Amino acid sequence: MTNLDEIIKSRRDTRHFTNDAVPDAVIEKALEAGHWAPSVGLTEATKYYLIKSAEIKKAVKELFLEYDKKAAACTDDELQKVQYQNLKLEAIEEAPLGLVICYDRSVLNHFTIGTVGSNEAIKFSAVCAAQNIWLSLTEQGYSMGWVSILNYYQFKKILGLPEHIEPLGYFCVGKPATNYENQPMLQQLNWKQKSEAPFVSEIRQLHSIATKELEEDVVRTNKVDFSLKALEDKINKKTKPIGSLGVLEKIAKQIGTVFQTLEPKISNPNIVVFAADHGIAQHGVSAYPQDVTRQMLTNFLEGGAAINVFCKQNKIALSVVDAGVNYDFPSNTTLISAKIDKGTHSFLSGPAMSKAQVELCFSKGSEIVAAIAKQGSNCIGFGEMGIGNTATASVLMSVLCNFSIEDCVGRGTGVDDEKLQFKIDILKKAIENYHGSKDLESYLTYFGGFEILQMAGGMLEAYRQNMIFLVDGFICSVAFLIAFKKNPAIMNNAIFSHQSAEKPHKKLLDYLGVSAVLQLDLRLGEGTGCALVFPIIESAVAFLNEMASFESAGVSEK
Repeated sequence: MTNLDEIIKSRRDTRHFTNDAVPDAVIEKALEAGHWAPSVGLTEATKYYLIKSAEIKKAVKELFLEYDKKAAACTDDELQKVQYQNLKLEAIEEAPLGLVICYDRSVLNHFTIGTVGSNEAIKFSAVCAAQNIWLSLTEQGYSMGWVSILNYYQFKKILGLPEHIEPLGYFCVGKPATNYENQPMLQQLNWKQKSEAPFVSEIRQLHSIATKELEEDVVRTNKVDFSLKALEDKINKKTKPIGSLGVLEKIAKQIGTVFQTLEPKISNPNIVVFAADHGIAQHGVSAYPQDVTRQMLTNFLEGGAAINVFCKQNKIALSVVDAGVNYDFPSNTTLISAKIDKGTHSFLSGPAMSKAQVELCFSKGSEIVAAIAKQGSNCIGFGEMGIGNTATASVLMSVLCNFSIEDCVGRGTGVDDEKLQFKIDILKKAIENYHGSKDLESYLTYFGGFEILQMAGGMLEAYRQNMIFLVDGFICSVAFLIAFKKNPAIMNNAIFSHQSAEKPHKKLLDYLGVSAVLQLDLRLGEGTGCALVFPIIESAVAFLNEMASFESAGVSEK
């Protein structure tokens, strides 16, 4: 077969193979074709691993079968489930050769042409290589089948791939046993018909990212049936000395004022954990490697983290957001995908993100909270996860509050004295290297984190939705600081759940002029402080609604 059009149209995602071995010359020629595929910035980040071991093939097949069951459960109805189960989706053990096509993320540790706009570019190069390999095999009378229904984390483990090597999937290679009647297999089996022509449309109009206009700093007008004096009188006339319930009275007054009612109720409470990776982490500012972000998100999804335990204990819904983790998570999870990019760039010598990404962060955070409010929630807590994000938060606090970086740096994940000084030195150098404007947007673009800015956008939306929102520890308080600088009126709706063990948190709370409800020496993040303070929120509402007054109980006020 020599005609290019014929080769392209004959390329099949093959699932049926003969027992014929793949000659070394065939695979060498195919991989050579992959090597000469387009590669962004000539990164040569694509790597190939050959699999001939029956033991490894069996282990990969078991991984497939585990996720194949999950895929079957995601079908729309019983008929579709039966149709799905009748499909042959792999030939892992039957194919004479296995090929794992990967891309090497470590090339991103150095400047690489073509990757500044998107780290995904190196993956795109690997996909181009896969297509070239497919076409070369087809031209030689062989073929390949792509198996992607796998737990990629376990897949990497059984292959012994290092953290920075990411597989596109497992590819079965061999001589095809059928040509599927010269059409894609799924089309032949009537699963889906391939369209006759590709979608093509010319874009003629310039578009920009739409952002919600920020509300003015205005005091909300009271509704006709509500007055602040009536709320204060109700609190003061409970069967207790005035002020004797301390912070509970303050919280009850705040919630009643926000909801504009003398009988407030908390509905469908939800804690949202935003997660992302940070380029600054590659400089060793954390006690943990960056991959812990991905590992912890998996832990959240499997229900094993502290925030899962506390949310379950207090009957709080938990939402987990991928704001920019350096990993591709399976689509069949409960994870909310709001990925801006696979982590920010290091701000040691350049901006962490683009201005467009800053706007997108605020938009995404807003959309997530608006969707939760639409489900009937009027109380939301904000949490975070991201190796390196205390470093990002520290720098943002320093530049936005005009504090020295020494006053803004804590131990984060628990670094020792030597590492703490190293962290301070790195962050001080990053600030010294900044020569941009001193306005909020410029600082956020240069030093921001995807999850921090999405939380800020979410807090602004919580205010717009008239929700009570709970602020967790240090990093979430920095997100609040950003939102507060955009709209100071959000202070009316915020409850600061706890004062973190992170040294700069107290200084930040003092700067904002607020006090936290709890002081438990927490420094875990995840929104754990929000979950722990929630029973106190409920107690404030309960006493306001259910506690007897002096008059109803027949008790003398004095």
